[in-house]
Amino acid sequence: MDTDFPKTRSSLAEDFRNLGLKEGMTVIVHSSLKSLGWVVGGPVAVVQALMDVLTEEGTLVMPAHTAHYSDPAGWLNPPVPEEWWPVIRDEMPAFDPEITPTYFMGAIVEAFRTFPGVIRSNHPTESFAAWGKNKETIINGQTLDFALGEDSPLGKMYELGGHVLLIGVGYESNTTMHLAEHRVPNPKTEENAGPYYLDGQRVWKTFTQVSYREELFEEIGNAYEEAGHTVKKGKAGLAECRLIPQVELVDFTKQYLVNYDKALKPATNA
Repeated sequence: MDTDFPKTRSSLAEDFRNLGLKEGMTVIVHSSLKSLGWVVGGPVAVVQALMDVLTEEGTLVMPAHTAHYSDPAGWLNPPVPEEWWPVIRDEMPAFDPEITPTYFMGAIVEAFRTFPGVIRSNHPTESFAAWGKNKETIINGQTLDFALGEDSPLGKMYELGGHVLLIGVGYESNTTMHLAEHRVPNPKTEENAGPYYLDGQRVWKTFTQVSYREELFEEIGNAYEEAGHTVKKGKAGLAECRLIPQVELVDFTKQYLVNYDKALKPATNA
C-alpha cells in the first residue's frame, strides 16, 4: 500500500517532476511535512528532492516568518499582560537571519533555512530564505515597511515569472497572494514593530504593513481554479499539491480583491 511505503528523496523528486517542476524554475514553496506520509530522512530529504529537481540553475524560496518577533501589544493567541510589554520590547533578542527559528512555518522551512548556500532576508517578522541562481536578487533589498510588497522577495519573484508550489496545504497558506493586497488601491494598513540588527546594533523599529486578509485566500483560490486559470495538480507522496504561475495568481487575486471591496462599499455607505 502506498500509505505504508516510505517516501524518499528520489521518489519525491520524481513526484515533483511529474507535477511540472523543472530544472531552472524559480519556485516559492509552502508545505506540510506530515501531508507527505512517512519520509525517509524527514524534512531534509524533502528539501534535497526539491533542490535535485530545480538544480542550482533554479531558485528555491520559502517564507521564513517569525510572527512572535513582533509588538506584544498585538499578540492575541495568547495575549500577554500589558505590564509585560516594556520588558518584552526591551529584552527580546534581535531577529538574526542565521539563528532565529521560524515560527509555525513547518519543519521543511526550518530545515531549509540551515542548508549550505541558503540566504535569508533581515526582517523581524516576515523574512524569506532562498537558494540557487537568483537568491541574491530575490532576497536582497526587502524593506522594513510593506515587507510583502513590491520590494519584497514576492515582488522580485513576480518580476522573474516565478511559480508557487503548495505541498499539502491550501490557499490560506499561500503567502504569494499577499503581494496582490499591496496592489489594490489604498489598502488598509496597520503598525507593527520588532527587534532586528541594523548596522550591527539591536534596534526596536515600528513599521507599516498592509492589514492582511488571508481569510479570503481559500475563497479566492477556489475562484481562480473555477475560472479555468493555470494550476497543475498532483501528488507528492500522499500530499495533494498545486503548482501555480505566480503572475497569473497575483493578478487574479488583485482583481478579485478590487471587486470584493467595490461590492462592500454600498453596504458601508448605507
